[in-house]
Amino acid sequence: MSASPLEQAPTQRDLYRAMALALRVGELLLGSGEATETVSGSMRRITNAYGVPHCEADVNLSAITLSHVPSDGRPPVTAERRVRRRLPDYDRLIAVHDMVREASSGSLTLEQAEARLREITRRVQVYPNWFLIAALALIASSASILVGGGALVAAAAFVATVLGDRAGAWLARRGVAEFFQLAVAAMLGSLFAVLMIWMGAPVQAPAVVVGAVVALLPGRPMVACVQDGIAGEYVTATGRLFEIFFILTAIISGIGVTLYAAVRLGVPLSVENVPAAPLLIKPEQLLGAIGLTLAFAVALLVPPRHLIPATIGGAVVWVVFVQLYIWQVPVILATAVAAAVIGLFGTAYGRRAQVPAMVLTIPAIGSLLPGSALYRGMLEVSLGHADAGVASLMQALSSALALGAGVMLGAEILRAITGSDLARRVRPAARRARKPFISRPAARRTRGY
Repeated sequence: MSASPLEQAPTQRDLYRAMALALRVGELLLGSGEATETVSGSMRRITNAYGVPHCEADVNLSAITLSHVPSDGRPPVTAERRVRRRLPDYDRLIAVHDMVREASSGSLTLEQAEARLREITRRVQVYPNWFLIAALALIASSASILVGGGALVAAAAFVATVLGDRAGAWLARRGVAEFFQLAVAAMLGSLFAVLMIWMGAPVQAPAVVVGAVVALLPGRPMVACVQDGIAGEYVTATGRLFEIFFILTAIISGIGVTLYAAVRLGVPLSVENVPAAPLLIKPEQLLGAIGLTLAFAVALLVPPRHLIPATIGGAVVWVVFVQLYIWQVPVILATAVAAAVIGLFGTAYGRRAQVPAMVLTIPAIGSLLPGSALYRGMLEVSLGHADAGVASLMQALSSALALGAGVMLGAEILRAITGSDLARRVRPAARRARKPFISRPAARRTRGY
């Protein structure tokens, strides 16, 4: 009877290849927005599958390190890979998870896994680039409808977002930092609204700003930041928090420059005209929430077969949030509860479809992103009401964190009730193959010390 792979020490070349494969898998997962816990777990599943057990993965926002100390006295090995591109591609994310699942079950040899990963990295995007630009603009249009704007406002938000995206792409090709790309995009969105107010257009012009801001808000990093913090990955959580801070600062700066100039030039801006979603379950708002979720899903390259479940999730989130508000539940608490519902639903769907839950949860929370609160805060600061402006900005930040915490809460409720889906599917096969099974370990208890 032949020995299992873990009972045979791999050659030095195979050890390097397995570690290189694990590092590449980690880079792709982290670049797509996966949480640190999932990234390090997937890397260890790869190394265990190819005879390199007991590896330690250290994941932070810009680099991944993998270390292995052989038990036979050979020199230890440490390798690192930088994560230079972090672009969401959920179609590729699903494919990487499928490859990891097959590799850990013993269905792929090392050569086949390497070839599979090369195929994944070279695959054509599920949607063409022009379609992604249109989806990003439709996020802004749907968000403007959601907060009470009409057809003209939605069209203006669409054009403003396209111009902002193309301006950002032009700056990116010239090596300008992403901070200034986002600031310019936010500036163009608010400029459209200011021009419409200056011309006296009989529409809810500020809704253009809200739409453009929602299209730029970092919903994916917000959820991943909270997830890392709750899982105890404080270094990565802190890095993500600073990333969110700089994204929000760029957006606020772009809006602030435009609003400050408009106020100085005498454009009649007023806090009373700041748009807010009519919190009723009305067809227009429900259509806006559905359109926003669908556009977000396309922009994140969610495969077509998962678009309908994601859209249903977006409608559920909005209905739950509005109903809680009608019952006079505080806005932040209602946001967290609605996010927990989609976290529960998305995790259950992800287990059944064998895809990451974020494929469903991230697009679905789009309608709850705090675009109106950000705009109100910057307008109040520009008009000289600093205290009220800071309070609005803090409300926006609190709502953002409530979204991330709520999504995690829903996932943890399902985990507490049903246990790890990974454990149920993989543990029997791992025992038969005499391979170690890796799932989330028992949670630590510090009791606050």
